[in-house]
Amino acid sequence: MIRRASNDDLSTLLPLVREFYAIDGHDYDEPVVTAALGPLLADDRHGQVWLFDRGYAVLTWGWSLESGGRDALLDEFYVADRGRGTGATVLTGLVDQARAAGARKIFLETEEPNDAARRFYRRHGFEPERSTWLSRTL
Repeated sequence: MIRRASNDDLSTLLPLVREFYAIDGHDYDEPVVTAALGPLLADDRHGQVWLFDRGYAVLTWGWSLESGGRDALLDEFYVADRGRGTGATVLTGLVDQARAAGARKIFLETEEPNDAARRFYRRHGFEPERSTWLSRTL
């Protein structure tokens, strides 16, 4: 059901990313997305991309003293056909893959109005953090 994506999967991934961005309200810039996927599809140094029935997920690696070393960010998780148990099954597999890659903690973010996503993640053991992330485009 879930498998690692490779460079050969780019033509399958890009339409899924476009769908997810439209739903989540992100600007879709195909050259930017393609360039960002390249290193993730090439090897595990920066993270992993996973494909499954009508969906995809991106795990990326970070390093944190607070986490005790490597941590993972579930950067993108898109399930097109919700309500069939696919998300729960895949999420369990992603957590296992992050653990196998040496991650000690896994993070994710949701868009502020997406209460349904937060309820889903909480059912699967994710808890809100008290910190607030800020960002700056470079």
